[in-house]
Amino acid sequence: MSIEETIIRIIKNAKRPVVLTGAGVSKESGIPTFRDAMDGLWAQYDPQQLATPRAFAQNPKLVWDWYEYRRGLVNHAKPNAGHITLAQMEKLYPKMWIITQNVDNLHEQAGSTRIIRLHGNIAETVCYNHCRGERIPIDKADFVWDADQSTPPRCPHCGGYLRPNVVWFEENLPAKAMQDAFNVATRCDVMLVVGTSGIVSPASDLPHVALHNGAALIEINPEESALTRYMDAHLKGASGVVLPSLLGMIS
Repeated sequence: MSIEETIIRIIKNAKRPVVLTGAGVSKESGIPTFRDAMDGLWAQYDPQQLATPRAFAQNPKLVWDWYEYRRGLVNHAKPNAGHITLAQMEKLYPKMWIITQNVDNLHEQAGSTRIIRLHGNIAETVCYNHCRGERIPIDKADFVWDADQSTPPRCPHCGGYLRPNVVWFEENLPAKAMQDAFNVATRCDVMLVVGTSGIVSPASDLPHVALHNGAALIEINPEESALTRYMDAHLKGASGVVLPSLLGMIS
């Protein structure tokens, strides 16, 4: 049996598949990753230096403006064929979960419903002081902001700064999302690892959890990653090309 036939058999027989998606999937829709060089006004900055609590404390307006820029990129992006295929796969596998490291809503736009967000949602805004509880979104109708302001918008409840509902470097992931992710990784029989570098922990631990509990690991990525050596198979290519092809073969 060829490796392609083996992969198809594994996926076709799956009962509880899990898909871990990373920045590469969103990049196919035009959203740059943190490792991509920025352009224009933001070319002089390192994204990994902006996405920290320390950066926000030192210059909250700069960090807020940068996330407004990224929100603009996300708002103009559309789901690609990879997102759409995963939504179609959910209809074939009603127990399938998507665990995503991405902060856009392209999986939802494509029609996926069983999604665990590890790194938050860039479309949402929360209080920096957590005055209503950690990561409780503030309704957009409850605050006003325009680009000419010298600070981020203010929380309507405590007057502190608002911030995007994303997980910054040096912050812990949401406890419930992380627990849910480990639970489904423990129970899955196949994990598709799609478009992730495999270097951001604790998300990069999830394939190891699945492998330890007997799941098959299949990677879809144009390049090898830090996780490739643990995979049962590596399918080289973009998710928008490889996933539709896989779906065609299993259905």
